[in-house]
Amino acid sequence: MSPARQHRERFANAAKPDHAHPIVAAPQGEGGQEPLPVTAIVAASPARLHALRHAALAAIEDPAALDPGAGDGPDAQIMLRLVHDMRRLKAIQSIEKKIEAKREMLPAYRDWVMARLRVSAETGKAVADEVIPTIMVWLIDVGEYRGALELAEHMLLHDLPMPARYQRTTAALVAEEIATAAIKAQAAGQCFDLGILYATESLTADADMHDQIRAKLYKAIGQETALGAEALLSAEDQPRALAKALDALRRAHQLDDRVGVTGRIRKLEKQLEAATPPPPADPASTQDA
Repeated sequence: MSPARQHRERFANAAKPDHAHPIVAAPQGEGGQEPLPVTAIVAASPARLHALRHAALAAIEDPAALDPGAGDGPDAQIMLRLVHDMRRLKAIQSIEKKIEAKREMLPAYRDWVMARLRVSAETGKAVADEVIPTIMVWLIDVGEYRGALELAEHMLLHDLPMPARYQRTTAALVAEEIATAAIKAQAAGQCFDLGILYATESLTADADMHDQIRAKLYKAIGQETALGAEALLSAEDQPRALAKALDALRRAHQLDDRVGVTGRIRKLEKQLEAATPPPPADPASTQDA
Protein backbone atom coordinates (compact mmCIF):
# COMPACT_ATOMS: atom_id res chain seq x y z
CA MET A 1 0.00 0.00 0.00
CA SER A 2 1.43 3.35 -1.00
CA PRO A 3 2.04 6.08 1.66
CA ALA A 4 -0.57 8.26 -0.03
CA ARG A 5 -3.19 5.54 0.22
CA GLN A 6 -2.26 4.84 3.83
CA HIS A 7 -2.79 8.51 4.67
CA ARG A 8 -6.11 8.61 2.82
CA GLU A 9 -7.42 5.61 4.73
CA ARG A 10 -6.13 6.81 8.10
CA PHE A 11 -7.53 10.27 7.56
CA ALA A 12 -10.93 8.93 6.50
CA ASN A 13 -11.09 6.60 9.52
CA ALA A 14 -9.86 9.05 12.14
CA ALA A 15 -11.13 12.47 11.16
CA LYS A 16 -13.03 13.15 14.38
CA PRO A 17 -11.57 13.90 17.84
CA ASP A 18 -13.33 11.07 19.61
CA HIS A 19 -12.84 7.42 20.50
CA ALA A 20 -14.09 6.20 17.12
CA HIS A 21 -12.01 3.07 17.61
CA PRO A 22 -12.68 1.85 21.18
CA ILE A 23 -9.60 1.34 23.29
CA VAL A 24 -11.57 -1.08 25.47
CA ALA A 25 -12.82 -4.48 24.45
CA ALA A 26 -16.13 -5.08 26.24
CA PRO A 27 -17.29 -8.71 26.55
CA GLN A 28 -20.75 -9.52 27.90
CA GLY A 29 -20.99 -9.53 31.69
CA GLU A 30 -22.31 -12.46 33.70
CA GLY A 31 -26.02 -13.13 33.55
CA GLY A 32 -26.56 -10.86 30.55
CA GLN A 33 -25.57 -7.79 32.50
CA GLU A 34 -23.88 -4.76 30.99
CA PRO A 35 -20.48 -5.58 29.48
CA LEU A 36 -17.45 -4.98 31.65
CA PRO A 37 -14.44 -3.09 30.34
CA VAL A 38 -11.37 -5.15 29.59
CA THR A 39 -8.09 -3.62 28.56
CA ALA A 40 -6.99 -4.53 25.07
CA ILE A 41 -3.60 -5.83 26.26
CA VAL A 42 -5.17 -8.61 28.35
CA ALA A 43 -6.34 -12.16 27.66
CA ALA A 44 -6.64 -14.34 30.77
CA SER A 45 -8.20 -17.64 31.85
CA PRO A 46 -11.42 -17.40 33.92
CA ALA A 47 -9.87 -19.29 36.87
CA ARG A 48 -6.84 -17.02 36.95
CA LEU A 49 -9.00 -13.91 36.73
CA HIS A 50 -11.22 -15.16 39.54
CA ALA A 51 -8.26 -15.47 41.91
CA LEU A 52 -6.83 -12.12 40.87
CA ARG A 53 -10.22 -10.45 41.23
CA HIS A 54 -10.40 -11.43 44.90
CA ALA A 55 -6.85 -10.17 45.42
CA ALA A 56 -7.79 -6.85 43.81
CA LEU A 57 -10.85 -6.52 46.03
CA ALA A 58 -8.70 -7.24 49.08
CA ALA A 59 -6.21 -4.58 48.03
CA ILE A 60 -8.97 -1.97 47.93
CA GLU A 61 -9.81 -2.83 51.53
CA ASP A 62 -6.15 -3.08 52.58
CA PRO A 63 -3.62 -1.30 50.29
CA ALA A 64 -0.80 -2.79 52.39
CA ALA A 65 -1.31 -5.97 50.34
CA LEU A 66 0.60 -4.20 47.57
CA ASP A 67 3.79 -4.25 49.66
CA PRO A 68 6.30 -6.68 48.09
CA GLY A 69 6.95 -8.07 51.56
CA ALA A 70 3.27 -8.75 52.31
CA GLY A 71 3.27 -12.52 52.06
CA ASP A 72 3.11 -14.49 48.82
CA GLY A 73 -0.26 -13.37 47.41
CA PRO A 74 -0.80 -12.22 43.79
CA ASP A 75 -0.17 -8.56 44.61
CA ALA A 76 3.07 -9.22 46.46
CA GLN A 77 4.19 -11.52 43.64
CA ILE A 78 3.52 -8.94 40.95
CA MET A 79 5.35 -6.25 42.92
CA LEU A 80 8.38 -8.51 43.31
CA ARG A 81 8.29 -9.27 39.60
CA LEU A 82 8.25 -5.55 38.83
CA VAL A 83 11.27 -4.95 41.06
CA HIS A 84 13.11 -7.79 39.31
CA ASP A 85 12.20 -6.58 35.82
CA MET A 86 13.16 -2.99 36.53
CA ARG A 87 16.57 -4.15 37.79
CA ARG A 88 16.97 -6.12 34.57
CA LEU A 89 16.06 -3.08 32.47
CA LYS A 90 18.47 -0.87 34.39
CA ALA A 91 21.29 -3.22 33.45
CA ILE A 92 20.52 -2.85 29.72
CA GLN A 93 22.18 0.13 28.03
CA SER A 94 20.64 -0.09 24.55
CA ILE A 95 17.27 1.65 24.20
CA GLU A 96 16.36 -0.78 21.42
CA LYS A 97 17.15 -3.77 23.63
CA LYS A 98 15.22 -2.22 26.53
CA ILE A 99 12.16 -2.02 24.29
CA GLU A 100 12.60 -5.64 23.24
CA ALA A 101 12.86 -6.65 26.90
CA LYS A 102 9.71 -4.71 27.82
CA ARG A 103 7.83 -6.41 25.01
CA GLU A 104 8.87 -9.77 26.46
CA MET A 105 7.95 -8.74 30.01
CA LEU A 106 4.49 -7.32 29.36
CA PRO A 107 2.51 -10.60 29.05
CA ALA A 108 3.37 -11.56 32.64
CA TYR A 109 1.41 -8.53 33.92
CA ARG A 110 -1.69 -8.86 31.75
CA ASP A 111 -3.86 -11.00 34.01
CA TRP A 112 -3.13 -8.80 37.02
CA VAL A 113 -3.87 -5.60 35.10
CA MET A 114 -7.13 -6.99 33.76
CA ALA A 115 -8.32 -7.97 37.22
CA ARG A 116 -7.41 -4.56 38.58
CA LEU A 117 -9.38 -2.72 35.89
CA ARG A 118 -12.34 -5.06 36.15
CA VAL A 119 -12.64 -4.59 39.92
CA SER A 120 -12.31 -0.82 39.54
CA ALA A 121 -15.17 -0.88 37.03
CA GLU A 122 -17.30 -2.92 39.42
CA THR A 123 -16.60 -0.94 42.59
CA GLY A 124 -15.74 2.51 41.29
CA LYS A 125 -12.60 2.37 43.45
CA ALA A 126 -8.91 2.01 42.74
CA VAL A 127 -5.68 1.86 44.72
CA ALA A 128 -2.46 3.58 43.69
CA ASP A 129 0.34 1.18 42.81
CA GLU A 130 3.60 1.06 40.87
CA VAL A 131 2.49 -1.57 38.35
CA ILE A 132 -0.24 0.08 36.29
CA PRO A 133 1.61 3.36 35.60
CA THR A 134 4.78 1.45 34.78
CA ILE A 135 2.97 -0.88 32.39
CA MET A 136 1.31 2.16 30.81
CA VAL A 137 4.74 3.65 30.07
CA TRP A 138 6.06 0.35 28.75
CA LEU A 139 3.09 0.06 26.41
CA ILE A 140 3.91 3.49 24.98
CA ASP A 141 7.55 2.46 24.61
CA VAL A 142 6.65 -0.66 22.59
CA GLY A 143 4.06 1.17 20.47
CA GLU A 144 0.91 -0.31 22.05
CA TYR A 145 -0.77 3.08 22.33
CA ARG A 146 -4.38 1.95 22.73
CA GLY A 147 -3.52 -0.20 25.73
CA ALA A 148 -1.55 2.70 27.19
CA LEU A 149 -4.48 5.07 26.75
CA GLU A 150 -6.76 2.56 28.46
CA LEU A 151 -4.54 2.54 31.51
CA ALA A 152 -4.14 6.32 31.40
CA GLU A 153 -7.91 6.69 31.35
CA HIS A 154 -8.15 4.45 34.42
CA MET A 155 -5.51 6.48 36.25
CA LEU A 156 -7.07 9.83 35.39
CA LEU A 157 -10.56 8.63 36.32
CA HIS A 158 -9.37 7.62 39.78
CA ASP A 159 -6.83 10.45 40.17
CA LEU A 160 -3.98 8.00 40.69
CA PRO A 161 -0.45 9.47 40.86
CA MET A 162 2.52 8.55 38.71
CA PRO A 163 5.57 7.16 40.54
CA ALA A 164 7.95 9.98 41.47
CA ARG A 165 10.66 8.70 39.10
CA TYR A 166 8.66 9.82 36.05
CA GLN A 167 8.58 13.47 37.21
CA ARG A 168 5.38 14.18 35.26
CA THR A 169 1.66 13.77 35.75
CA THR A 170 -0.18 11.01 33.93
CA ALA A 171 -1.72 13.38 31.39
CA ALA A 172 1.54 15.22 30.71
CA LEU A 173 3.52 12.02 30.26
CA VAL A 174 1.00 10.40 27.93
CA ALA A 175 0.55 13.55 25.84
CA GLU A 176 4.28 14.17 25.49
CA GLU A 177 5.40 10.60 24.85
CA ILE A 178 2.73 9.86 22.25
CA ALA A 179 3.28 13.23 20.54
CA THR A 180 7.03 12.59 20.47
CA ALA A 181 6.50 9.15 18.93
CA ALA A 182 4.21 10.63 16.28
CA ILE A 183 6.61 13.45 15.38
CA LYS A 184 9.49 10.98 15.14
CA ALA A 185 7.46 8.77 12.79
CA GLN A 186 6.42 11.77 10.68
CA ALA A 187 10.04 12.94 10.39
CA ALA A 188 10.90 9.48 9.04
CA GLY A 189 8.12 9.72 6.44
CA GLN A 190 5.91 7.19 8.23
CA CYS A 191 2.22 7.32 9.08
CA PHE A 192 1.02 7.61 12.67
CA ASP A 193 -2.50 6.71 13.75
CA LEU A 194 -4.42 9.99 13.80
CA GLY A 195 -7.09 8.35 15.94
CA ILE A 196 -4.50 7.77 18.68
CA LEU A 197 -3.50 11.44 18.58
CA TYR A 198 -7.11 12.61 18.76
CA ALA A 199 -7.85 10.17 21.61
CA THR A 200 -4.80 11.47 23.48
CA GLU A 201 -5.91 15.07 22.99
CA SER A 202 -9.45 14.25 24.12
CA LEU A 203 -8.29 12.29 27.18
CA THR A 204 -5.90 15.03 28.36
CA ALA A 205 -7.87 18.11 27.24
CA ASP A 206 -8.83 19.22 30.76
CA ALA A 207 -5.53 18.38 32.43
CA ASP A 208 -3.03 21.00 33.55
CA MET A 209 0.37 20.63 31.87
CA HIS A 210 3.15 22.77 30.45
CA ASP A 211 2.14 24.62 27.29
CA GLN A 212 5.16 23.18 25.48
CA ILE A 213 3.84 19.64 25.94
CA ARG A 214 0.38 20.46 24.63
CA ALA A 215 1.96 22.40 21.76
CA LYS A 216 3.91 19.28 20.79
CA LEU A 217 0.69 17.26 20.73
CA TYR A 218 -1.06 19.82 18.52
CA LYS A 219 1.99 19.84 16.26
CA ALA A 220 1.73 16.08 15.85
CA ILE A 221 -2.01 16.31 15.15
CA GLY A 222 -1.54 19.14 12.66
CA GLN A 223 1.28 17.43 10.79
CA GLU A 224 -0.53 14.10 10.54
CA THR A 225 -3.72 15.85 9.42
CA ALA A 226 -1.74 17.78 6.83
CA LEU A 227 -0.21 14.58 5.47
CA GLY A 228 -3.65 13.06 5.21
CA ALA A 229 -5.01 16.19 3.54
CA GLU A 230 -2.24 16.19 0.96
CA ALA A 231 -3.11 12.58 0.09
CA LEU A 232 -6.82 13.26 -0.38
CA LEU A 233 -7.93 13.21 -3.97
CA SER A 234 -11.30 14.89 -3.46
CA ALA A 235 -11.21 18.59 -4.28
CA GLU A 236 -14.16 19.02 -1.91
CA ASP A 237 -12.57 17.34 1.13
CA GLN A 238 -9.03 18.66 0.81
CA PRO A 239 -9.67 22.32 1.76
CA ARG A 240 -11.54 21.27 4.90
CA ALA A 241 -8.72 18.90 5.88
CA LEU A 242 -6.06 21.53 5.23
CA ALA A 243 -8.01 24.00 7.37
CA LYS A 244 -8.13 21.50 10.26
CA ALA A 245 -4.39 20.95 9.97
CA LEU A 246 -3.80 24.70 10.01
CA ASP A 247 -5.98 25.14 13.09
CA ALA A 248 -3.94 22.54 15.00
CA LEU A 249 -0.57 23.97 13.92
CA ARG A 250 -1.62 27.53 14.71
CA ARG A 251 -2.74 26.38 18.15
CA ALA A 252 0.64 24.69 18.63
CA HIS A 253 2.43 27.92 17.69
CA GLN A 254 0.16 29.93 19.99
CA LEU A 255 1.13 27.70 22.93
CA ASP A 256 4.83 27.60 22.07
CA ASP A 257 6.28 29.82 19.35
CA ARG A 258 9.43 27.69 19.33
CA VAL A 259 7.66 24.41 18.58
CA GLY A 260 8.82 24.53 14.98
CA VAL A 261 5.68 24.82 12.87
CA THR A 262 6.05 28.25 11.24
CA GLY A 263 7.30 26.94 7.92
CA ARG A 264 4.62 24.27 7.78
CA ILE A 265 1.92 26.84 8.50
CA ARG A 266 3.07 29.03 5.60
CA LYS A 267 3.14 26.04 3.26
CA LEU A 268 -0.36 24.95 4.29
CA GLU A 269 -1.72 28.47 3.89
CA LYS A 270 -0.54 28.47 0.28
CA GLN A 271 -1.93 24.97 -0.29
CA LEU A 272 -5.28 25.95 1.19
CA GLU A 273 -5.46 29.06 -0.95
CA ALA A 274 -4.71 27.01 -4.08
CA ALA A 275 -7.19 24.26 -3.14
CA THR A 276 -10.07 26.59 -2.25
CA PRO A 277 -12.33 27.23 -5.23
CA PRO A 278 -13.18 30.87 -5.97
CA PRO A 279 -16.61 32.04 -4.81
CA PRO A 280 -19.35 31.85 -7.45
CA ALA A 281 -19.91 34.99 -9.44
CA ASP A 282 -22.82 37.23 -8.42
CA PRO A 283 -25.53 36.90 -11.14
CA ALA A 284 -26.61 40.49 -10.58
CA SER A 285 -23.13 41.87 -11.22
CA THR A 286 -22.85 39.73 -14.36
CA GLN A 287 -26.11 41.17 -15.72
CA ASP A 288 -24.96 44.72 -14.98
CA ALA A 289 -21.78 44.12 -16.96
